[in-house]
Amino acid sequence: MENISFCLEVAFSLLDEAREICVKYFRKNPNLSIKKDNSPVTIADKEIENLIRNGIKKHFPEHNILGEEEGYNYNGSDYTWVIDPIDGTKTFAAGIPTFGIMLGLAYKEKPILGIVDQPISKERWIGIDGKPTTLNGEIIRTRACNDISEAVFSTTDPYFFEGKEKNIFNNIKNSALYSIYGKDCYAYMLLATGYIDIVLENGLKPHDFCALVPIIKGAGGVITDWNGREITLNSDGNILVCGTPDLHEKVCVLSKS
Repeated sequence: MENISFCLEVAFSLLDEAREICVKYFRKNPNLSIKKDNSPVTIADKEIENLIRNGIKKHFPEHNILGEEEGYNYNGSDYTWVIDPIDGTKTFAAGIPTFGIMLGLAYKEKPILGIVDQPISKERWIGIDGKPTTLNGEIIRTRACNDISEAVFSTTDPYFFEGKEKNIFNNIKNSALYSIYGKDCYAYMLLATGYIDIVLENGLKPHDFCALVPIIKGAGGVITDWNGREITLNSDGNILVCGTPDLHEKVCVLSKS
């Protein structure tokens, strides 16, 4: 296995530099454009991914790299770094500080290291497989909520759900205490920190969820697909996250109904 301490050292250095890029462009009208897949991108996304890719290639030349903007660079390694340079590009471009830089590391498709960095609030969540999650060096835990009727529910955008998926979304939303939307990766971090209890998403890509897995697990939460299966880089992108195992079991019933 790779030396996780060295992986973290490299990741921290790159994310410190990426923070500076975010701050440079934040609330400076960073020329948002729409890609062929209808997702947004700014110059900040491109510069951050380029920075992180180059840093990983320098220190881990044999590793695979998967990034939102530049795709998959496969080198035949068991290790894959997964980059989302700005998760929440629309909120970033709109001047709303709930976006995040996400960097994950997977071993044989299983996420083992995840970091989410919010450059404006200077918050950094770190998850390592088998270890407690930290926020700025302090151990954090999910909220002990086991009843859906007392749970705070979140998703990025309710309009992303259609057909049967819309029915599942409504089942959970209508059972929860209340709902909040539009937080992107920040919603998951609020769940890990004990402020949100359920997050449901559909159609995510590996760069959207790889870094989340060790963070959620290390904080005491549960992250699976909608059928309760473990998340790997090959998962279908329908993600269910709950703050406790009991709550997850109850929400899974609704996500299959």
